[in-house]
Amino acid sequence: MKLLPVSRLLLLPVAAALALLALQARHPPAPPATAAGSAPPDPTPSSNINTTSTMRPPKPPRHPLQPPYPHPYRFLLNHPDKCRGRAPFLVLLVVSAPADLAVRDAVRRTWGNESAVPGLSVLRLFLLGLHPVFHAELGPVLREEDELHGDLLQQDFLDTYNNLTLKTLMGLEWVSRFCPNATYVVKADSDVFLNLEFLWRLLRPPRRDFLTGYVYRRTGPLRNRAYKWFVPREVYPNATYPPYCAGPAYVLSGDLALRVFGVAQSLPLINMEDAFVGLCLHALGVPVTDPPPGAFAMYRLDYDKCRFSRLVMVHHYGPQDLLRVWPHFRDAPVECH
Repeated sequence: MKLLPVSRLLLLPVAAALALLALQARHPPAPPATAAGSAPPDPTPSSNINTTSTMRPPKPPRHPLQPPYPHPYRFLLNHPDKCRGRAPFLVLLVVSAPADLAVRDAVRRTWGNESAVPGLSVLRLFLLGLHPVFHAELGPVLREEDELHGDLLQQDFLDTYNNLTLKTLMGLEWVSRFCPNATYVVKADSDVFLNLEFLWRLLRPPRRDFLTGYVYRRTGPLRNRAYKWFVPREVYPNATYPPYCAGPAYVLSGDLALRVFGVAQSLPLINMEDAFVGLCLHALGVPVTDPPPGAFAMYRLDYDKCRFSRLVMVHHYGPQDLLRVWPHFRDAPVECH
């Protein structure tokens, strides 16, 4: 019996997981790649290079944690007409790994549902790069998912932690090119709980040059290679970052999203995505705005409807957590004081 598209998609996470396990067993180790997936430079000097003293000294080599940018990354999955004829109040840019089909499905069924808040115009997009090993095998799976939901953006850089800056810039590029009339842009990770109704109340009336989230001030790069947040001096030499909003979720006005994307074209990229947005704000002379106290919870909180109704974001909520608490959060007749 021929399966309907929805039935087929329900099997995709299982099929993708089995394919990955099988391929891991038979694929040889991949050769080292640069941070963005381009071929490493040829280490052999050319015999035709003029080495006279009148030449300019060569530029220092790009650090492996510093992906090429600006760079003509190509959209492999795109929806240039998704915003045509409308000006959404919120564009949701949700960071997601290529193989996380079940996570995206949970977001679509909970806080990422575009019609979850009556009267609020929301446009949802997931941001993807290329799986470092199995991008060819996952390609058909992602295309089928995108045909059903129409909400995947993907460019041809490697999907790695150190390339999260490229993911955010891909999302801001899409807004700049295809949805410049959006009132606000929310960048969020997929392991959060978002309360868009409460956020909507905080964002009215609309403001310009506005960015808010959990604000970090007077923090600096970690120089210890043992941390995944390691930033070498070759990438960022200063001891501190300008103020910035933490990466799990932040919101910026639509006009500022366009300006951040524009100034990013002239700044050296760093591998800490949220701190890089702070560097863009600093270059623009735009301060961050503090949210109401506790509105962005960077640590996991036990679910309570009344508490969550006064929060914008709670970190560390996976797909099963979201599917468990969302029906109660949406429908339970609880009176909060």
